[in-house]
Amino acid sequence: MALAFKRDFDIIEEHFRKGTVNKMKYMILSDIHGDAECLQKALDRYEKEGAQTMLLLGDLLYHGPRNPIPAGYAAAQCAQLLNPYADRIIAVTGNCDAEVDQMLLDFPIGAPYMILPMEGYRIVMTHGHRPLEELHLQAGDLLLHGHTHILKAEKENGYYVANPGSVSLPKGGNPRSYAVLEGRMLTIKNLDGEPIRELRF
Repeated sequence: MALAFKRDFDIIEEHFRKGTVNKMKYMILSDIHGDAECLQKALDRYEKEGAQTMLLLGDLLYHGPRNPIPAGYAAAQCAQLLNPYADRIIAVTGNCDAEVDQMLLDFPIGAPYMILPMEGYRIVMTHGHRPLEELHLQAGDLLLHGHTHILKAEKENGYYVANPGSVSLPKGGNPRSYAVLEGRMLTIKNLDGEPIRELRF
């Protein structure tokens, strides 16, 4: 598993060597919960956005016992849709992800959190169901999490927090959504690509 996590850091290290780490465009998805129809729409947006790397914040394949079954629920199909992007995906585990899910996926999903060093700040990825104290957040960090299915983009306690919302099962009256990070601008968009909220940091 350590080698699998090293692969994720290698993606960022390559762009450090090229001097492009802060010029990359990242697409951020969370809480897919096995909805292949919504995932396909999100992947179509990934192509249209021209993003280089996809950050997945957990709860990828299983709908979870507390959630309704999505209309487009097809967990194995979700894995098939994601696997062609394996070399461009960095992912963390969610509370609904299981060991058997990893058997279907060609990229690692076992990390409870990831810290990606950028130029001048850090991206801290986690699903959002674990205590924040585990993350040892620093001033200026960009914390990315999902779990609540409620989109968010704001500054808290000296660091920045963004939740892209849920691709399939949004809550709180929010639309299905994703986020894009380019430079120091994070934009949350609906699945039609229309901006909903922005965070400049």
